[in-house]
Amino acid sequence: MVEDRGALDDVFHALSHDARRSMLRRLAGGELSVGELAAPLHMSLAAASKHVRVLEQAGLVQRTVTGRRHVCRLRPRPLSDAMAWLRFYEGFWDARLDALEHVLGPPHPSASEETP
Repeated sequence: MVEDRGALDDVFHALSHDARRSMLRRLAGGELSVGELAAPLHMSLAAASKHVRVLEQAGLVQRTVTGRRHVCRLRPRPLSDAMAWLRFYEGFWDARLDALEHVLGPPHPSASEETP
């Protein structure tokens, strides 16, 4: 399981905002400039740049500056670490729900399945 709690906190913080999740989704298709990331979100370049900075701090995005053009690229490794953390708890909840299902017993037949 992931040991670097600070990095994991940064990833989940970055994923907590819809605009940043949208940016990551679009970056999965390839590199985009900050302006291209901002356009469909109807936000200023300054606001988009602040969101990109949060993504960079979490290690999810790498920004390359060429002149005035800032191009962003997805770095998926931190997402993989977050998924590993979530998978651990998926097993925990699967076991708990299976135990609950066992306690509650089999589902009762619906009225349409009952025979007269």
